[in-house]
Amino acid sequence: MSTRNLPHHLYVWVDSSFIRKGGKKGFEPAVWFALKSEPGESWGCHILTEEGAFFRGLPVHSLAFCEDPEPSWTLPQASCWDCYGTEFDLIRYQYLVGLKARYDGGDDQAICLFTACPTGDAFSAAVQQNKEFSFLQTTGGRLLVRPSNMLLFEERSFTEDKGWPTDIKTSTQIWRAE
Repeated sequence: MSTRNLPHHLYVWVDSSFIRKGGKKGFEPAVWFALKSEPGESWGCHILTEEGAFFRGLPVHSLAFCEDPEPSWTLPQASCWDCYGTEFDLIRYQYLVGLKARYDGGDDQAICLFTACPTGDAFSAAVQQNKEFSFLQTTGGRLLVRPSNMLLFEERSFTEDKGWPTDIKTSTQIWRAE
């Protein structure tokens, strides 16, 4: 397992059923400050509650960005893949942060927060499998994690909506100068 501090902490809401006994319903304020990666598991979120309780490795679908987010958010909706390695870097691409992105081939939109870049595993070593994962906030107030090949970013001064491209080429070659 490997854990990294987020590029900056985020004020979120956590589903109480993940952190309270007795099946408590609803959401409560928290601070999300770190992320963990363990092969075969969901990305894990580390949070701190208002009373100072520290929780490690909460699944991404347990967090929201408002007190009354889109209901019935499941882990497969939030993140389409489990982690495949322990090592990763967190990057806050200044150009992408805050941009809207369409996801999953549809018209749903989310706002880019930061990117996780897996390293040091067999998938990342294979150029045709190497992907970065964007962490986004949906319009319904939920946390969304998508690989770079499942997103289309909107940068109003540059991009033009032409629908989902069908002719994108997957990288299959490593380029070397010598």
